[in-house]
Amino acid sequence: MAQFITAAQAAELIPDNATVGIAGMGLSGWAEEIACAIRDRFAATGHPCNLNLKQGSAIGDWGNGNNYIGWDRTKRDEPDRAHGNRGVTRLGEAGPGLVTKWTSAHIGSAFTLNKIAAEKGLEVHCLPQGVTINLWREIAAGRPGLITKVGLGTFVDPRVEGGSMNGLDTEDVVRLVEFNGEEYLFYPSFKCDVALLRGTIADENGNISFDHESVMNEGFDVATAVKNCGGIVIVQVEYLAKKETLNPKDVKIPGKLVDYVVQAKDPMSCWQAEGDYWQPSFSGHIRIPLDSIEPLPFDERKVICRRCAMELKKGDLVNLGVGIPADMAKVVAEEGFIEDVTMSTESGMVGGVPSALPSFGSAYNPEAIITASDMFDLIDGGGLDMTCLGIGEIDGDGNNNVSRMGSRLTGPGGFIDISAATPKVIFAGTLMGKAKYKIGDGKIEIVQEGTIRKFVDKVGQITFAGQYAPEGQEVLYITERAVFKLIDHKMTLIEIAPGIDLEKDVLANLGFRPEISPDLKLMDSEIFNETWGGLGKYFEKK
Repeated sequence: MAQFITAAQAAELIPDNATVGIAGMGLSGWAEEIACAIRDRFAATGHPCNLNLKQGSAIGDWGNGNNYIGWDRTKRDEPDRAHGNRGVTRLGEAGPGLVTKWTSAHIGSAFTLNKIAAEKGLEVHCLPQGVTINLWREIAAGRPGLITKVGLGTFVDPRVEGGSMNGLDTEDVVRLVEFNGEEYLFYPSFKCDVALLRGTIADENGNISFDHESVMNEGFDVATAVKNCGGIVIVQVEYLAKKETLNPKDVKIPGKLVDYVVQAKDPMSCWQAEGDYWQPSFSGHIRIPLDSIEPLPFDERKVICRRCAMELKKGDLVNLGVGIPADMAKVVAEEGFIEDVTMSTESGMVGGVPSALPSFGSAYNPEAIITASDMFDLIDGGGLDMTCLGIGEIDGDGNNNVSRMGSRLTGPGGFIDISAATPKVIFAGTLMGKAKYKIGDGKIEIVQEGTIRKFVDKVGQITFAGQYAPEGQEVLYITERAVFKLIDHKMTLIEIAPGIDLEKDVLANLGFRPEISPDLKLMDSEIFNETWGGLGKYFEKK
């Protein structure tokens, strides 16, 4: 039976050199109070040290000048809760030595550990999110690892970078293998000593409910893997309940898998998502009127979202990535067609309106919330109809880099898994960064050219490998000025925006010379008007 202890007592249980598994997305599933206690113990005693941290999704929040649009800093009134200070970044706040190895799909929001990694103070690998999450099930079942084509040709491929983000390689995290005459990547299992998890409610027997969580994360898989490795499972919760009062279907981690439970002293260490302590429509407790969701402002981002929405078909199951892609949901809702398609995110949200930053991964009014593990099975098997993902850097081979921009280490999140298996892939973003525009009257004009070139000669890291795009996959690159398509593995310009000069505004800002379609068209001028109302005609055409 689980023991009920304090966060400080939990920190004492973590041995030096332990491999620690965590689960969650954003702040959902993150044991903030226990992590702070681990940090404080290390600062005071130097222990635990040399931890090997294993995580799937991005866990933390954003801030500290990271260009959050619409973030309300007045939501917190204590310096320790300042935006950007919560999440995995806690484990780097006492300096190097607490964590010396780190494997994750996304490390961008753990600022302190990220800085240590960039300065080569710890070894860091980034692997595809679905691979990382589903590898826990392989470990739990005692299998040797996960074999998949996900990651071939990308920086994860050992022929490229082997998933290393800073060149420090002492751990073998991926291998190239041949099976039935085809190339695959093999991600080996590993032994894990500690699971550090969070739920909403624990009963007296240690059964864990995720009642208020916005994401049904891989906590059960991590707990099972750790228990079957002979390790310990520690779970932070907000509430305690009398035994046998939880609905059995609500128990997501059975008490037999839980060794220790910490009831958080501060409820503010149990945020549902980065931007919301408690948004009941995220967890299915209420459904909010969709007209209460604030529409996007009319700018180049909205234009891009509108052009992406034109690629939808009624009945599509669509995945939306972080950034501009997530905002497409608001355009579809504003146009009145949110019930004609099913939006989803890799966190397990199905239906509703996916939230953009700062609560990406959650959704308003979801129809279903499945585990991230199950969602990636759906994704990897080709179950999506379309995905819309972001643009970091694009080159002439159609490669897209969103994982490492110069010295800034981020990781791919679910980008590699999703783009590898989805039949229609849209990459969405501005053609130049920091440009200023005048938009209206059916056209777009550049007022001040941008200073950041996104379409480059060669990407700094390959997160999507254009030359590995599977046969029959449709790949589009949609910007506010032009639309490109990967045709026979060549970047081909197929549309240009009204008001844009082909040579001066597009070709001169590319680091490569694309093919130009003989049927080059103008983008629909109506999406460059403040009021659109034209999405329906594209649904009707299909």
